[in-house]
Amino acid sequence: MPVIKKSEYKKPPFYLFNAHLETIVPSMFFKEPGDLYERERLELGDGDFLDLDWIKNNKNRCIVITHGLEGGSERYYVKRTAKFFRDRGWDVMAWNCRSCSGEMNRLPRFYHHGDTEDLSVVIDRVMEEGYESVVLVGYSMGGSMSLKYLGEQSRASEIKGGVFFSVPCDLRDSAIQLLKRENRLYEQRFLKKLVEKIRIKAEAHPGVVSSEGLDSLQDFDTFHDRYTAPLHGFQSKDDFFASATCDQYLPGISVPVLIVNAQNDPMLGPACSPYDIAHQSEFVYLETPKKGGHVGFTLPGNAYSYMEKRAEAFIHEQLGISPSVENSEIQS
Repeated sequence: MPVIKKSEYKKPPFYLFNAHLETIVPSMFFKEPGDLYERERLELGDGDFLDLDWIKNNKNRCIVITHGLEGGSERYYVKRTAKFFRDRGWDVMAWNCRSCSGEMNRLPRFYHHGDTEDLSVVIDRVMEEGYESVVLVGYSMGGSMSLKYLGEQSRASEIKGGVFFSVPCDLRDSAIQLLKRENRLYEQRFLKKLVEKIRIKAEAHPGVVSSEGLDSLQDFDTFHDRYTAPLHGFQSKDDFFASATCDQYLPGISVPVLIVNAQNDPMLGPACSPYDIAHQSEFVYLETPKKGGHVGFTLPGNAYSYMEKRAEAFIHEQLGISPSVENSEIQS
């Protein structure tokens, strides 16, 4: 049932007149200034660490934000979401995947779309705070990771649900889109950052990570075969896609979740919007507006995007948690 046939998101500002501008302009020019967080370093059992960035208002509810590929808690969309929910009476925790907090992690491995082991440790830490309600919010890879986590296991009743935007629910399908000529810009941008991390890791872990051939690395398929798969315990890129893709875990989700994927998202193919699963599920809601780009969804003349506002509405309507606005200067 829960396929939302009519989205409230109609169109972006006039100057964002195609999917690429909807995607790129917010990423390049939208900034959320100021220090919002208090950082906690969480030491892991394997000798590595995760950096968690908190906003604590002594509330009994918490939003847990997971960023996208090569993102982090300082990315504009994460900070904007953190500020939005802070001002509406929530504690917020935005965590950084290994290598994404501004300091390289210690081990040869880093992170990937299906890395729910680290997310599980993060949520265990959040639960230690004794919150009555926890809601997961994720963007792109962060949505994929969070949905896989929710489908893998049942958690304490404190996790009420989640809201996720621009999610590559089918990793192979998303990879195919990135190989298209008109979308190679995104792939090359991600690859450039990841290649630099591999260089650092090769220096720190010679004999485990090799930098040989990095300059000739052309696409994600090669990167996944050469680095993602062996560093994270997969046999190949195909094994990685098959194991990490979140769509196979969606039927196991037992709390309300919303997936919002724009039809014009340049990084997502049709298989990334799981209509069949949503039609059959009691808990998986799917909304596919015609516009929005990838982690775009810009609203004309508004400090916030459709993503924050849609998340709040879903949390209120489907999770039964009302907003608690304490700041009279909040811009709607």
